[in-house]
Amino acid sequence: MKTLLTGATGTLGRAVHALLAERGHEVVTAARKNADITVDITDPESIRAMYEKAGRFDALANAAGWVPWKPFAELSHADVLAGLAGKAASQVELVRQGSAYGTDEASFTLITGVTTRDPILTGSVASLANGAVEAFARAAAIELPHRQRVNVVSPTVFTESIEAYGDLFAGFEPVPVRLAALAYVRSIEGHQTGQVYLV
Repeated sequence: MKTLLTGATGTLGRAVHALLAERGHEVVTAARKNADITVDITDPESIRAMYEKAGRFDALANAAGWVPWKPFAELSHADVLAGLAGKAASQVELVRQGSAYGTDEASFTLITGVTTRDPILTGSVASLANGAVEAFARAAAIELPHRQRVNVVSPTVFTESIEAYGDLFAGFEPVPVRLAALAYVRSIEGHQTGQVYLV
């Protein structure tokens, strides 16, 4: 199975890459740097160029996304738009364009996070963008052509990231990033669509 992995160089992307490789996937990595293909998922033209270079694929797994983390009172309109572009519109574009490049049974796996259902201070844009992605996936699941599928992985804070983000997620139970990677496997190798896999 040929899997195109965007956001391949981050904590989550590396874990997904390792697990998919263990399972025999042909993994083509894409990221801003240090990957098989250079891509900026906030740029539709960059996404198009990535798909052209990668060619036909069986699965697109995205582990990339960015939002500003700021107190609500300090958020600007530009911050909100940047967060929507960095986490929501970018992932919509991966699916919108990718449908034409994927096989008839291609799957798309997107990323959100715990703030969709459990908000934290400074995370209002994260909650907004994550909620948009999950709503989009449920809607796109009934409109994708052929037998293509789309799902979302929504993890809590990772054990590997708790030192950097622990103060924001006080009282949250961290999970090993490998558990989130397993949810990607479930999405890619399974048969469900329109699902949000909580980790």
